[in-house]
Amino acid sequence: MTSISRRQALKLGALAGSSLLLPIAFQSRSYAGTAGSPSVTPFTLPFRVPPVLNPVRSDSTTDYYEITMKKALVEILPKLKTEVWAYNGITPGPTIKQNKDRRSVVRFINNSVGTPTSVHLHGMASLPQYDGYAEDLTNPGQYKDYIYPNNRAATLWYHDHAIHKTARNVYMGLAGTYLVQDQEELNLPLPKGDYDVPLLIQDKQFGSKGNLIFDDQGQKSQMGDIILVNGVPWPKMQVANRKYRFRILNGSISRSYQLALSTGEPLIVIGTDAGLISAPVPTSSMRIGMAERYEVIIDFSKYAVGTKIVLRNLQPPNNDNYDNTEKIMQFEVVRTESDPSSIPSTLRYVQPIDEASAVRTREFRYERSNGLWVINGKIWDNQRFDASPQLGDVEIWKIYNNAGGWFHPIHMHLLDMQLLDRNGKPPFAYEKGWKDVFYVGENETLRVIGRFGPNSGTYMSHCHNTVHEDHDMMNQFKVGEATVNLASLAPAQSLPAPPL
Repeated sequence: MTSISRRQALKLGALAGSSLLLPIAFQSRSYAGTAGSPSVTPFTLPFRVPPVLNPVRSDSTTDYYEITMKKALVEILPKLKTEVWAYNGITPGPTIKQNKDRRSVVRFINNSVGTPTSVHLHGMASLPQYDGYAEDLTNPGQYKDYIYPNNRAATLWYHDHAIHKTARNVYMGLAGTYLVQDQEELNLPLPKGDYDVPLLIQDKQFGSKGNLIFDDQGQKSQMGDIILVNGVPWPKMQVANRKYRFRILNGSISRSYQLALSTGEPLIVIGTDAGLISAPVPTSSMRIGMAERYEVIIDFSKYAVGTKIVLRNLQPPNNDNYDNTEKIMQFEVVRTESDPSSIPSTLRYVQPIDEASAVRTREFRYERSNGLWVINGKIWDNQRFDASPQLGDVEIWKIYNNAGGWFHPIHMHLLDMQLLDRNGKPPFAYEKGWKDVFYVGENETLRVIGRFGPNSGTYMSHCHNTVHEDHDMMNQFKVGEATVNLASLAPAQSLPAPPL
């Protein structure tokens, strides 16, 4: 007899209550209820920001950091303890803040996680041996020093990337924010300091005792019924009646969001994955797939003290929607402050890449086949390269999702690209910037363009529904001459580690 998960049982029970019971494949994946997690009342827990990590030492060119990956018991749900696998024992991990072109060396120690890891600094143009290649593993009892050039000012994040283990490792807590700024950005009158706030959004499912439940629904997706922001379920954030800059990261495994304010006021988008865009874009709502980052301004000066504003989720198709997954967090205006910030009409000019400069076009089809997630009908193969541009080549990649039952956020390592069109139509205005993740929705075809560099070597491309990535929607490309066995270039070392 085939067993079913608790989630599947709940779904079947809900369907059985309807007038017509259709096969699961023909049912909408949206339904009410819970996945069985303990109840949490939204907007009762205080918002928090992950701590900023200080370097263990610095010299004239480099800051040196140390992060230990380990198991820890933390309180996520009130009065319950949850085991997490986390950077420095907290989830999200500590935030690293850096200045453009100042180098970082980050030592990641696999102390007691109990599983192999590989750290990917998502959005950084790292050398291949420091990019978190899926098979470049740090086993328990080992460490690896990653070198990052910090060559772009943007909202990045670091997370696990171990082959066939990424989804579970990230879900259990191995994720954190990494911010790079430059003087050009700092000179703009945008909100700064305490008014420049990271929001890492995730969804989780918990057992009755607070334990995390990882249920990928037959290697399709992991959807939770509890929405966390910076590790807090549906937090409430007290704000002043002034402008705030929010760096929003979708750190979920499989859930996408359509963000909007409960007041109907627009979100002012100022940045995409790879940094500021040319000019602010007001939008009533915005779609954000897994691993995408958007920077937005919310102007609370429009609201009287005492006003409560909810950041809502309008729930895009092909997500499992539970009782409170239409809510993200609440802002409450609690004080009046002067506001020296403003939103300039010009931010950082994004030069469009001329289509005529492309030397070739490649096509990639993201599909479900024989129970696996494939690219052009093929699974992961560490000996196969599906693209081989030369350093500096401009290429157009045509990305297909010919299915209506799922969406794919596609991530390219190494380079930032631009979205040319979606189904032949212009991209959303807020997408017109440098990006490394592209939301390929149901029955959508995208064209993206990019210049391959600044490094040569082997890099990966994959779906950032990390359940899909693990089973087996990932491939690799090489820029110029490439080394496949990247672990041999900068291998993990056995503990104990010498001082940095």
